[in-house]
Amino acid sequence: MTGVPESLPDWLTAASRITVLTGAGISTDSGIPDYRGPKGVWTRDPDAEKLVTLSYYLADPDIRRRSWLMRRDLQVADPQPNAGHAALVDLERQGRLRALVTQNIDGLHQAAGSDPDRVLEIHGTVNEVRCTSCGDRTPMSAALDRVEAGEPDPACRVCGGILKSATIYFGEMLEERVVEAAVAAATDCDVFLTVGTSLTVHPAAGLVDLAVGSGARVVVVNAEPTPYDDVADLVVDEPIGTALPRLIALA
Repeated sequence: MTGVPESLPDWLTAASRITVLTGAGISTDSGIPDYRGPKGVWTRDPDAEKLVTLSYYLADPDIRRRSWLMRRDLQVADPQPNAGHAALVDLERQGRLRALVTQNIDGLHQAAGSDPDRVLEIHGTVNEVRCTSCGDRTPMSAALDRVEAGEPDPACRVCGGILKSATIYFGEMLEERVVEAAVAAATDCDVFLTVGTSLTVHPAAGLVDLAVGSGARVVVVNAEPTPYDDVADLVVDEPIGTALPRLIALA
């Protein structure tokens, strides 16, 4: 196991523009399971991936009903930000955060106090729903109220179309403006810090290549090995909830 060193290298303590990429691993301490880890949701139940695959979702009302119940259960659990999220707020308050790119859809970075203008949600947000026909967006809470009231698959109240969470499902295109902002942040930083991401999903993983190509140093904080450990300047595989606050405090 590679822990946080007692003293950090000068290139990290002197960094003034740090871009962060976070994945599911930063939210596991908040009670939100990851997806691709050894005990991840899709590792244990590959069929669960169908709940967030657009073709299945649009074609199968039962998939939609299961998806709404999953969203309802997540809301009931009421996950809260943890020490890892708070550490990144501290980094921002130091004036050194270039941007916070996240693969997560849970909104916990903003709930912890991160500036929403610095958070780039490349996979969307679970806090809103979107109509797949007309594009109308409404709060997730309103849709879940309808589910609780007996609508197992609520339809759009504007056009009657199929509603889905405002997250990027498999088979959907990412929002171009968000991807462009993430690319700009990766190519305009002196340190690229990845936290709790397997770095196997593109285009997010490719941001590491862009950062390296632009001369940035790379720090990987993740419980499991990643494909980018060999190119990283520092790898930390201690639990994120303790390692990240210590890393930020020392930096």
